[in-house]
Amino acid sequence: MQLGLREMYHLQLSAQPSISFLSVMKHRTMQTSAGHTLYFWRRPNCRYTIKAIASRNDVFRTRICRSKHMEKLQNGYLFTEISMLQSLYRDKYPDVKLISLGVGDTTHPIPEIIASAMAKKCFGLSTATGYKGYGEEQGDRELRYAIAEVVYKDMEIDYSDIFISDGAQCDISRFQLLLGSDITVAVQDPTFPAYVDSSVIMGHAGEFKREAGKYGRITYMKCTPDNNFFPDLSSTQRTDVIFFCSPNNPTGVAASRNQLKSLVDFARANGSIIIYDSAYSMYISDDSPRTIFEIPGAKEVAIEIASFSKYAGFTGVRLGWTVVPKDLLFANGFPVIEDFNRVICTCFNGASNIAQAGGLACLSAEGYKAVSGVVNYYKENAAILVDTLQSMGLEVYGGKNSPYAWVHFQKRRSWEVFKEILDKTHVLTIPGTGFGPGGEGFIRISSFAHRESILEACRRFKSLF
Repeated sequence: MQLGLREMYHLQLSAQPSISFLSVMKHRTMQTSAGHTLYFWRRPNCRYTIKAIASRNDVFRTRICRSKHMEKLQNGYLFTEISMLQSLYRDKYPDVKLISLGVGDTTHPIPEIIASAMAKKCFGLSTATGYKGYGEEQGDRELRYAIAEVVYKDMEIDYSDIFISDGAQCDISRFQLLLGSDITVAVQDPTFPAYVDSSVIMGHAGEFKREAGKYGRITYMKCTPDNNFFPDLSSTQRTDVIFFCSPNNPTGVAASRNQLKSLVDFARANGSIIIYDSAYSMYISDDSPRTIFEIPGAKEVAIEIASFSKYAGFTGVRLGWTVVPKDLLFANGFPVIEDFNRVICTCFNGASNIAQAGGLACLSAEGYKAVSGVVNYYKENAAILVDTLQSMGLEVYGGKNSPYAWVHFQKRRSWEVFKEILDKTHVLTIPGTGFGPGGEGFIRISSFAHRESILEACRRFKSLF
């Protein structure tokens, strides 16, 4: 079996209680009371793997082989590992005030007008007249109308093109299911790890190439300060699917109109589908497009995935949507929306009625004003972080059109910097290599925190750097 970061760290403590947090562990083996042999070895990016191999003959096993695709996955899922690490750090240092600027979880309360709408819906479910069971799998029609009117006004996106979901990340995997295992995939590098991990699980990837930090068969489109974090499409090979996130997670950079036009033109020339993640679109402060459908021709090559999580505080409520234009067709002329609708009806019973009531409230005039205030709060946090880090002579990207600062530490490894920041300032960030090999040398810092925590983190950064 594969053990994750939590088990690894507990074993470190039990084996050598005096070792420092995330210190280097030499290659060795350990026998457990359950009769398993644990094998430890170091990975190049300073993370560690433990595999336990059953050594007892009386352990029952099924006759089902583990998926060969699951076996290709490296470590655990990035944000889950970071959350576990945060919990373990607090357990080990209970008297230390840890500031979490790592996992992008919102901290500002849901605006009252939105919470009230959900509470009203919840109370109504306890009455004979207000109770409602299953809704349409595609989502509440009133909410779909509101999204079409507020988000996609004048873009000829019909409410019937919109599917309400339990979050953008879930729909990423539903599209993997829809498209099957025979497709080829391209991702930005660095990139949101769910695109890669779900591609591996579905069988789109080859073996992991440890020295390169990449999976075979996945095309990594390099995005660096040198190319303004937009890939060189002239040297990018054709793939069936292009995962693209703008504003980007983790770099925080939004693609310009001309850049997105070139992306759409590239997809059209190659007959590819763009899966466009616009989860952070409300953070855009300049004239960068907030949706791919601002670009002519995008409806024939693009699907857009969006979310209420990062601007309405719905990370725990779970609500998002996906737009599948009717103009998007498979090679045989069959509409993609028909197959996606079939997947939704088969694999999903629809988003919570209560969450959808909150989403509808977000799009009212008063609700939209309230969530815009929340977004501005996080953007002010980001500006404070960026100004502080830049004043210390660091190269900082993002922050303007997103809640993330992407900080470059030249000639240093990401996990090394991550560990130093954590050990010396007690601030949790995310190492850039967690987002792919293009993230080496970078740290992602989130602005999703209370203002006093942001200011305190800045004070600690100054004392370290």
